[in-house]
Amino acid sequence: MSVRINLLPHREMRRKQQQQQFVAMLCAVALAGILVWFGVHTYLDSALSGQQARNQYLETEIARIDKEIAEINKLRELIAALLKRKQVVETLQSNRAETVHLLDQLVRQLPDGMYLKSVRQVGTKVVISGYTQSQARVSTLMRNLEASRHLQNASLVEIRSTMQGGQRLNEFTMNIEITRAAEPIKDRGAKKG
Repeated sequence: MSVRINLLPHREMRRKQQQQQFVAMLCAVALAGILVWFGVHTYLDSALSGQQARNQYLETEIARIDKEIAEINKLRELIAALLKRKQVVETLQSNRAETVHLLDQLVRQLPDGMYLKSVRQVGTKVVISGYTQSQARVSTLMRNLEASRHLQNASLVEIRSTMQGGQRLNEFTMNIEITRAAEPIKDRGAKKG
């Protein structure tokens, strides 16, 4: 029997082979790490760019919608101003005959022996001043004015004796209110939304 002895440095060769495998493994792991890092970096960069593009789109749309909202608010203000003007015109239109009715009723209801010195109107309130020969005629005038469908709430403020042109008269002041027609019906299309 013979014993064979291997004199080759097999341990050193194995160590060298293991070192080469280790370096190759290390290079493979490093390369895989670099590839994974590059892939993740590329994916995240792409996702970030996509999100930034979406954000930019949203900001552009928000700015456009803000402009539209500002225009809508201006239009609403304009509509409100026009509706106020329309309401004023309708009120004036409905009340334009007030003065005619007032003067007509004063002429029709004024008893004989009585004349007016002044008639002043502020809103629906009318102040009437004048002269009469007797106080009873003031009462008659008040009753006549109360009976009118255009006038209401006649009230005597004062009556006093005075001399006019050498004649003894009674000077009176009274208040009366004009009866206004019902307010015009609001336009149904003018609702705020």
